[in-house]
Amino acid sequence: MSEPKAGVPAASIPRSTLHGVLSLLAVVMALSIATPLAAQKPAPVAQIIPHPALAPIPTGAQFDAAGHFDPESATQAYLDTFSPEKRAASDKYFEGGYWLTLWDAVVSIVILLFVLYSGVSAKLRDFAMARSGNLSLQSAIYFVPFFLLISLIGAPWTWYESFYRERLYQQSHQSMAVWLHDQFVGLAISVVLGAIVIAILYAIARRLPRTWHLWGAAVVWLFGALGAMAFPVYIAPLFNTYSRIQDPAVTSPILQMAHANGISVNDLYQVDASRQTTKVSANVSGLFATTRITLNDNLLRTSSLPEIEAVTGHEMGHYVLHHVFHGLVEQGVVIFLMFVALRRWLESMQRRHGVRWGTTSIYDPALLPGVFLIFTVIGLLLTPVSNTLTRTQEHEADMFGLNASRQPDGFAQAMLKLGQYRKLSPGPVEEVIFYDHPSGHTRILDAMRWKSQNQGTEGYK
Repeated sequence: MSEPKAGVPAASIPRSTLHGVLSLLAVVMALSIATPLAAQKPAPVAQIIPHPALAPIPTGAQFDAAGHFDPESATQAYLDTFSPEKRAASDKYFEGGYWLTLWDAVVSIVILLFVLYSGVSAKLRDFAMARSGNLSLQSAIYFVPFFLLISLIGAPWTWYESFYRERLYQQSHQSMAVWLHDQFVGLAISVVLGAIVIAILYAIARRLPRTWHLWGAAVVWLFGALGAMAFPVYIAPLFNTYSRIQDPAVTSPILQMAHANGISVNDLYQVDASRQTTKVSANVSGLFATTRITLNDNLLRTSSLPEIEAVTGHEMGHYVLHHVFHGLVEQGVVIFLMFVALRRWLESMQRRHGVRWGTTSIYDPALLPGVFLIFTVIGLLLTPVSNTLTRTQEHEADMFGLNASRQPDGFAQAMLKLGQYRKLSPGPVEEVIFYDHPSGHTRILDAMRWKSQNQGTEGYK
């Protein structure tokens, strides 16, 4: 339903596997070294935004010959409200993302191979050794210029993908100045915190040479769990402003829905996501005391209350169904397998290319580009698997949201808004491989089936 982590610009966390891994490692360490930004000052109060009424529900071709409501016809009636021009633009934008998945990996691989074969990585290692005799500190010192270098080399691609292309397809109106600000903030976080995490992982590898891959996987998994708690309080406010929503037309039904489903929150938050994107989203983020429900300002400004209730009900589904915990378990399995493969392939890589690259062992910081090279390839190959795992959870959250909000038409119209940047009607194979959410067609059809089975029941809206 939502974009990953509302409030964090796509530009600040690049889509490539290389940058994704680095950013994950960097962000999760914020819990131990940052001061909670939310505690520094009270969140401002958001102004009350007038909400449009729910658009007219399509009436054509929704009933069969016997006059019964037909979910298939109703779904098509909704899809027909999306103009051919808008659908063509959406399809082109989304299908271009298929190639970006491949090109992200290719760009990362080329950069990493350049750093290795040019001898730059070995020279950066020598630079770190000259500054410190401590092996763990050497890893941290190596990481800083290494990350800055690959970020600089990859900057043109990052600019095209996260700034130029987003503006070209009218998915963002962000200025270059704001985009650069977010890039530099993300870079600073990644450099500082990433260096700390890399030092920790290399220390583990050197001290536990036989089992480092198991402990390394466990540590990265643990940092991921900490990151789920740290992100909404420690990191997200660096990129956006969060404010409490005081509009009772929004807060009353949503908080009532939250409390009815065991979510202990007393405030709703708005984030100025329009600073980076034109897309609508919402989320329930954090764990335990850091849990918060956040709606982005695009959703609040352009959507009717039934749409907002439907979208928020979906996000509550992720929380109530413990998708964060399920995701951590699934992540743990994937991370474990990746580290097992990393150990085997890294040793083989060092045997075959170590002399050419100037690397001395798998514990040499100069071989770090090889680590991310392996993760990049594995991540690309696992794309259909990770998409399917996420898509399954999204479907579960859809059904929870429909039962919680009882707003099938609001949900259907919200899905049309997501259709501005997600292809509405893909082929079945296309959906399995490339979609981390069910397609718009699938989700609207689910809503119309729910509507057909719940008309006339108590509480139906």
